[in-house]
Amino acid sequence: MSDVLLLNFTYEPLGIVDLARAVRMLFARKVEIVHRGDREIRTTSVAFPLPSVVRLLYFVKRHRNKVALTKKNVLLRDKYTCAYCGTHSGREMTVDHVIPRSRGGRSVWENLVASCSTCNARKGDRTPDEARMPLRRVPREPRFIPWVVVRRHTAPDEWVKYLSLYSVGIEERVS
Repeated sequence: MSDVLLLNFTYEPLGIVDLARAVRMLFARKVEIVHRGDREIRTTSVAFPLPSVVRLLYFVKRHRNKVALTKKNVLLRDKYTCAYCGTHSGREMTVDHVIPRSRGGRSVWENLVASCSTCNARKGDRTPDEARMPLRRVPREPRFIPWVVVRRHTAPDEWVKYLSLYSVGIEERVS
């Protein structure tokens, strides 16, 4: 079965539901189809398009849960891109403390960045200024991010425009 992106009344992504649930919600008049998939259900007299994205017809207040601080979520926030050199290498990425723990740096969103193993080893136990390795982006705590639930590279193309509105995890450094 296919998955369907569920949007709030305001087009904010709420999550992913399976196709059967989306169809039940559609026939119960709880959702409308925002984007039709390329498949359909056919009866003898009518064809129903299968949804890929649905939107609730009423507003649901979502709890603003914090995103768990994990290595995977830091890498997702930083899009598997090194904060020092900008390389994109999923398998060899590590998480670096901007202010080293030995210098009082804490394990918080604002002090953790994705780093390739080469840059992490080069920076070592120094600050970015001491190592002459400026950050390309300023890390910050992310809001609710749908790509924590769905990796953008596996999301269908028709989902991306709804997910991209909420996928900002790092601010670009203003020069």
